[in-house]
Amino acid sequence: MPKMTFIKPDGGRLEVDAPEGLSVLELAHKNDIDLEGACEGSLACSTCHVIVDDKHFDLLPEASEDEEDMLDLAFGLTHTSRLGCQIIMNQELDGLVVTLPAATRNMMVDSD
Repeated sequence: MPKMTFIKPDGGRLEVDAPEGLSVLELAHKNDIDLEGACEGSLACSTCHVIVDDKHFDLLPEASEDEEDMLDLAFGLTHTSRLGCQIIMNQELDGLVVTLPAATRNMMVDSD
């Protein structure tokens, strides 16, 4: 079974089993990793923004225009930023490492 590693904002690392077909967002929730996903993976926010390690970034399918639009709203955007809801695990991504940014911007929260 593929594995992946989350690097938390405090630098802590957690390696988890990463069954094929699950998204990085789903894996985070399954393993109690603090990755929000306010829109539940519907490409309507950037709260599941992760920074993908260079080694695996080029193995990912290219981001869709909708994903690029949401990434523009993400805090701490880098050249290897992606939305966790759009990274679907497969055998080729075994060993994937993603870093969680220090903060997120939730544009879906209603302000009073």
